[in-house]
Amino acid sequence: MYRKHQFDLVLDTPSPEDAPVAPAAATVAAVPAPRPLALLPLLPTLAAARERIAAVRPGAYARTRNSLDGAVTGLSPYLTHGLVSLREVLEGVCSRQALDVQHKFVYELGWRAFYRYVWARRGARIFDSLHAGPLPEAAYARELPADIREAATGLPVIDQAVRTLYATGTLHNHARMWLASYVVHLRKVHWRAGADWMVGHLLDGDLASNHLSWQWVAGTGSHKPYLFNAENVAKYAPAEWHSPGTVVDTSYEALGEIALHPDPVAAEPAQRTRERCKEPALLPVPPEHLGSVAPEAQAVAGRDVWLVHPWSLGELPSDLSADTVVVGLYLSDFHLLWPWDQRRWDFVGARMRELTPLCWHGDAATVGRALKSARSVRCVADPHLAPWLPLWAQCVAPPELFPVVDKPSDLFTQWWRRSTQGLQTAAELLARTERKERRDGGS
Repeated sequence: MYRKHQFDLVLDTPSPEDAPVAPAAATVAAVPAPRPLALLPLLPTLAAARERIAAVRPGAYARTRNSLDGAVTGLSPYLTHGLVSLREVLEGVCSRQALDVQHKFVYELGWRAFYRYVWARRGARIFDSLHAGPLPEAAYARELPADIREAATGLPVIDQAVRTLYATGTLHNHARMWLASYVVHLRKVHWRAGADWMVGHLLDGDLASNHLSWQWVAGTGSHKPYLFNAENVAKYAPAEWHSPGTVVDTSYEALGEIALHPDPVAAEPAQRTRERCKEPALLPVPPEHLGSVAPEAQAVAGRDVWLVHPWSLGELPSDLSADTVVVGLYLSDFHLLWPWDQRRWDFVGARMRELTPLCWHGDAATVGRALKSARSVRCVADPHLAPWLPLWAQCVAPPELFPVVDKPSDLFTQWWRRSTQGLQTAAELLARTERKERRDGGS
């Protein structure tokens, strides 16, 4: 009735980047090696995103991605906000190294695409349990306890995860899973309460990836709930995360019994607790220093408009005419439901200002009235704003990496098999989606 936490390290054949490199000839200038991923700051720029793509080492990623200090890419905030696409990432990596389509790096890119596929199929139903979990819905509390929010549970792995989330806006996927498992299966808090709390603090807070990942852990989006123990933490996390002598320092059998029992476990003894951590405020409106203004029809009257929103922060289209008005948009209807902390507002706002000095903040009715005076309005489609964008604009589909799967595929394994059927290499995957786009563009 439960999923033991087990990650098998992938034993790749030696990657080119792992092999010794012969010294360059004296007459040939050496190409500077990319900086290690861990040393790259999360700057809201295209240059920073591309530098991260150039630093990806697929072999090291596959071998070490489960460790908190492993060779993860840090590309998630750039993907969420549309600075780069999944296809651009894979194209950049494959330009340096050929990959099998089943390589772990490609496989993990697939999870993001799969969650978007589920969102497209199920719509707002992803915010409800997709099916029954290990306990009835009524067994789970709907509020996240203060000791979890304040990183004061006394359980090092959980308190470190919360402090890292607040301090950086990022959290390794493994740590997200540990945190979600503790919240749901040990403290008996509904997955939705945890998912709603976490997404506001994440730089990469994508509603599909975040909420469906919480459902996977909870067992409402997978066949079995996900559990972890102290031994697993000791294997993959730094020493300050280790949690010997705590509630998770036990067997998976014992944890499985806890997950199936309706009573929550207590917080750790008081002597284990640390100083409480203040949760950063979540802001439903952009901070004043970002310089957003109310929508004004006069600014776009009779003009072609390209709308830039927080999920389309990549390069502007090359076919924009010189007199096109580029308008940045913070839609209050969305942000009142899903507020962000200051760090994410600053990340998005800095890139938005690079793209356009004109940034609107307003509700859907006000935005719609202002855009009525425009000659034309276009933008990149995104499900976060799907209830509103088609009302005002011609929505352009973002570039896709994986082909459309028409058959219902509730499990990732089903979707993955159908997405990669008949393919052997990542290059073939890229070529197939490029051919489809050319056909669609010519029709």
